[in-house]
Amino acid sequence: MKKSRFSPETYIQGILNGDRMLLSRAITLVESTLEEDQTLAGQVMEGILPFSGNSIRIGITGVPGVGKSTFIEKFGGLIVESNHKLAVLAVDPSSQQSHGSILGDKTRMESLASDKRAYIRPSPAGKALGGLSAKTREAMLLCEAAGFDVILIETVGVGQSETAVRGMVDFFLLLMLAGAGDELQGIKKGIIEMCDALVINKADGSNLEAAKLAMRDYANALHLFQAKESGWTPKVMTCSGLEGRGLAKIWNVVEEYRNVMQLNGFWQQNRQSQRIQWFDDHIRYLLESKFYQNPGVKLRLSEVLPGVQSGNLSPIKQAEELVQGFLNRAK
Repeated sequence: MKKSRFSPETYIQGILNGDRMLLSRAITLVESTLEEDQTLAGQVMEGILPFSGNSIRIGITGVPGVGKSTFIEKFGGLIVESNHKLAVLAVDPSSQQSHGSILGDKTRMESLASDKRAYIRPSPAGKALGGLSAKTREAMLLCEAAGFDVILIETVGVGQSETAVRGMVDFFLLLMLAGAGDELQGIKKGIIEMCDALVINKADGSNLEAAKLAMRDYANALHLFQAKESGWTPKVMTCSGLEGRGLAKIWNVVEEYRNVMQLNGFWQQNRQSQRIQWFDDHIRYLLESKFYQNPGVKLRLSEVLPGVQSGNLSPIKQAEELVQGFLNRAK
């Protein structure tokens, strides 16, 4: 049974009053692909926009097994103990066959999930590049309007396109492991170049010395990279998400970054660039949605796809004809 929808004003006022039920319902609304939901979601986003933007947005990435969930639970605990309200947008891998999602972060972060000062929202990555939910930006703004002043965005971390998360956060944190080569971790040079802090996790027990060695190696390597536009030199640290060691230092680096970037103007400049990117991305999303939902396109696709699949029809030619037909019908 389809849940009833509220008026835009009900969503907006509920979110501004910190109503978590309405916040969750609003995020579900913006994630919906139904056209009527998208119209309502647009009205809600327009209403909360003036009340958003007042947070530190932190992207956290790293391959599966690096300990992101354990790290976030302990790091999040430190953040809320520092008198902040925390929202965690955890994007889970979606099945390419069933398009389902694991959505297990609330069980993996049981302690943080039960803390009234924190809000955890798992979302399926779906077809979004880089393991990032297509509506993560909107969810982030909704959380900000609800009063959360620190937003953590956890990506799937499969090394596809972390530029997606870099393009919507203020601070980009890369978690690494000691004792595994880059080829095993799936970490590319480009991802390392994007990070504002590189943290060797699981620096505990018998792995402690290896983590310290890895920290020195990465610190030396980062000096060879081109200087960042922001003027910031990425920090390299170790931590133990399991034991909670080194987390306070990481938070101090995040706060230092915010202070330095706000003073030199890069914070505002970066936010402005991200808004333009969001604008461009949404245009592409709308055009693609309109294209594939068009009845004429659906009919023609059913006719040409078998030929494209078998190799009897040119993918390029058929794509050009489909797009041209769509544009002609749109005139």
